[in-house]
Amino acid sequence: MNNVFANRNFRLVFFGALVSNVGALLYSFAVSFYILEITENNAFLQGVYLALCGTVNLIFTPIGGVLGDRFHKGRIMFVCDYLKGGVILFATLAMLLLNTTDAHLVILFAAGILGNAIGGVFAPASGALLPHIVEDGQLQQANSYFSVMHSLESILGVVLAGVLYASMSIRLLLLIVGVCYVASGVSEMFIRYEHVRPEGKLTLKRALSDFGEGLKYIKAQKALLAMMIAILFINFFFAPVTSNFIPFFIKTDVASAQRYLFDSFLTPELWSSVFSVLIGISSLVGALILSTRQQTDKVGRRVSWLLLAEAGILFVMTGGYWVLVHRGVSLDAFLCLMAVGCLLTGFCVVNINIPTTTTIMRIVDKDKLSKVNSVISISSQGLIPLASVLAGVILQGLGSTALLLFCTAGFLATALSMLFNKRVKEI
Repeated sequence: MNNVFANRNFRLVFFGALVSNVGALLYSFAVSFYILEITENNAFLQGVYLALCGTVNLIFTPIGGVLGDRFHKGRIMFVCDYLKGGVILFATLAMLLLNTTDAHLVILFAAGILGNAIGGVFAPASGALLPHIVEDGQLQQANSYFSVMHSLESILGVVLAGVLYASMSIRLLLLIVGVCYVASGVSEMFIRYEHVRPEGKLTLKRALSDFGEGLKYIKAQKALLAMMIAILFINFFFAPVTSNFIPFFIKTDVASAQRYLFDSFLTPELWSSVFSVLIGISSLVGALILSTRQQTDKVGRRVSWLLLAEAGILFVMTGGYWVLVHRGVSLDAFLCLMAVGCLLTGFCVVNINIPTTTTIMRIVDKDKLSKVNSVISISSQGLIPLASVLAGVILQGLGSTALLLFCTAGFLATALSMLFNKRVKEI
């Protein structure tokens, strides 16, 4: 099997994604902590921000699905990256001119909403591009390399994010993010492949018809539909752990402690980076292993068992938090437990995501892949905005233990239902 990096188009997509993903990582890290910082750890407001951004992304994803199958995917990608870079650079300027807490909140909310609208258009096109520029037999290798890239970003990028956030102003950090998106757009301008545009002028009626076609296609694929429904609830129960719990835990339990593990050289925010780095290391190992293996036809049952293993990891982490942190036994011990849990989680997640993504790319018709990706994205992300708000309410009212119990119980129930679902085993 030839190495996929011999493909010029793949190199352009890969390195463009590398730059824009670094920007996205810096942005999400900085904004999550900055909102908590200027609102005195208001977890509910942070949850509202995450929910608004997620909802807007979902609203615009169907538009991206329709556009992605009608227009050149590379052109959609570079236009979106230029627009997103412009939004963030404008937000940087606005925060320089209006230096108050309320103004910064409004600017960040506005930039988050606009950026996620653009991201909703970008994602279906980018997610459907690989089968057009990569041979079928190289799809798992290509997806594995993308996972390696994400892992390296988690290892190096999150450390960089923590260092930059601690050492520079939010405005300078956003300036760097804006430049990253613009640089990514430059790379994507040179992507070339044979695009066959569907007949007929794009109208609102035709756009609705195109999206409906994607829904009908998935409905006919019973096994794919069953997995999508399961992933919807898996994401609902897992997303609050990373998006809500970890920043809240860092700001309340770690930052307020008189001392904590390695406090002589790790700020509380850098402990968040440590968790991401450990996930990245184990994901990197898993992705490198998968990049050397042949694609398999059936992945459903293996994915189900891995999800059950991840439920077990969450269960141990929940019990650990209640005993070690909530009851005041040892914050240091829980930090160590979290570190081990992150290592195991990274390996599980990469072995779930790569085979699943590759299988979808193989079984879905190329001319419908953008629409199908948009439907999958909506179904997999659809409940996350609600989860973010609900998690914020639980954190604010009941605390971290209650949130972890809620997430673990829901994740376990969904993983078990997926394991015993006959349709999922067909994939």
